[in-house]
Amino acid sequence: MAIDLSIVIVSWNVADLLGRCLESILAGPIQIVTPGARPAAGDDRLAVEILVVENASSDHSREMLEGYPDVQVLALAENAGFSRGNNIGLRQARGRHLMLLNPDTEVLDDALPILVSYLDAHPDVGLVGPHTLNADGSTQSTRRQFPTLMTAFFESTWLQRFAPPGLLRRYYMSDYPDDGTFDAGWLQGSALMARREVYDQIGGLDERFVMFSEEMDWCRRAHDAGWRVVYVGSARITHYGGKSTDQVVARRHIYFQQSKIRYFRKHHGSAAAETLRLYLLAQYGIQLALEWLKGVVRHKPQLRRERVAAYREVLRSGLKPED
Repeated sequence: MAIDLSIVIVSWNVADLLGRCLESILAGPIQIVTPGARPAAGDDRLAVEILVVENASSDHSREMLEGYPDVQVLALAENAGFSRGNNIGLRQARGRHLMLLNPDTEVLDDALPILVSYLDAHPDVGLVGPHTLNADGSTQSTRRQFPTLMTAFFESTWLQRFAPPGLLRRYYMSDYPDDGTFDAGWLQGSALMARREVYDQIGGLDERFVMFSEEMDWCRRAHDAGWRVVYVGSARITHYGGKSTDQVVARRHIYFQQSKIRYFRKHHGSAAAETLRLYLLAQYGIQLALEWLKGVVRHKPQLRRERVAAYREVLRSGLKPED
């Protein structure tokens, strides 16, 4: 009997959230397969193994994980980052299907069986993702079309509110029902399930994406290989969001924009990527000047100092993706 699903969780300094995530998985209608073991014969529940890649946390994560003997812990000596950490877990995974799950999530009800069943029933679908909720129960936007260069000029910049009508609505797939099931370009990596055949064909995450856009690239590679990517709204999780990256504000800006530029260089060419890089640097230069002026007039001075320091670090980086 095969393991149906391997869940890979990369965790860094979020011990309490990780514990809640594990409890939510264990509370579901599943059979947990312990490290090195096989699913129990005669148990028709979904057979799941959990692999936690512990990314050299400095909190009590490792001590907390000692209370979960059914979980395979891959303890790293240094922080490997999100993409590399997931690949370490994927290489150890034994399941028919593979799931990337953030530690700041909670799996609700029968989300895992729903996603696995959808993959099993649709052999042309390579990746699926659930309806994701914020902590307050509202819907978190997790489905996207692939971005154009015009989309990148506005999305997640301070000019976003001035985007042409319909541009970002199409990108965010806002006209689709949150509880529906439909094809998307790519899905957020906080909860993303792939069939093993996809992993065997295209490989894991591109580790040059330290964090951000790695799931967009993964879905793009799967799409280019002929696989469908589907949002399954009947499966639900809660995602608290950004608890690891909140710890490194300036680097978060840098990684986010470098990854966006890297994606465009990889899939749209060097000219598009360089145009985007120069545009984003100009945006950060304008933001830095505005924050400095607000600081001069003593409007929330501590906040202004923090933002000026962060934007200055972004500009010093040049937003050049490292090879």
